[in-house]
Amino acid sequence: MTALLQVSALYAGYGAVEVLRGIDLHVNEGEAVALLGSNGAGKSTLNNVLCGIVPTWSGRVEFDGRDLTRAHYREVVKAGLIQVPEGRRIFPNLTVLENLELGAFTRARDHRAANIERAFALFPRLRERARQIAGTLSGGEQQMLAIGRGLMSEPRLLILDEPSLGLSPLLVEELFVLIRQLRDGGLSVLLVEQNVGQSLEVVDRAYVMENGAIRFKGLPAELLGSDELRRAYLGL
Repeated sequence: MTALLQVSALYAGYGAVEVLRGIDLHVNEGEAVALLGSNGAGKSTLNNVLCGIVPTWSGRVEFDGRDLTRAHYREVVKAGLIQVPEGRRIFPNLTVLENLELGAFTRARDHRAANIERAFALFPRLRERARQIAGTLSGGEQQMLAIGRGLMSEPRLLILDEPSLGLSPLLVEELFVLIRQLRDGGLSVLLVEQNVGQSLEVVDRAYVMENGAIRFKGLPAELLGSDELRRAYLGL
């Protein structure tokens, strides 16, 4: 099977500080993959390298057969590699509808109206609050908006960076149901999470990062079946 995203021997960091140490990772078309690890493991740095925000020191990033190793972030978005960042990062002074419209600024602009309807179908609460200022939404509603905005660009691969962070248990349950629906609908997803148990329920494969390197990888059942991994890295 040909990988949609292929990361090979990737090194990166900030200034003289090395954060990523030889990352090898891939995501196939229509596959959901979890990237797990504690705070400081390098997960968000890897996301930002993939999206062209943090430069690569060495190694290679290929997306749909195209070399994006040193591509500008606008080119990454145009290719269909879209990140929903940690902390949502919506535009708080704009309305819900305006936030969604900005999601189609670089890609899928011609389908904006249809994709707004798709977002509203996935998140009926956003339709109810379409004219509301986004900064007045609850935390769960802001996360819905951030994901809806990401979907506006018709991503080939959607990176979800800590989407359950700060959400109530009920909203977390709803979120993981949505992730499963997106995967079942054919969307490729890279789920970056600390919520290990629920992440492994909705993905096809998983990687575990520690100190900027991949320490474990495999099927969810394989990871959960390793006593060492459960104790040392997954907290289970």
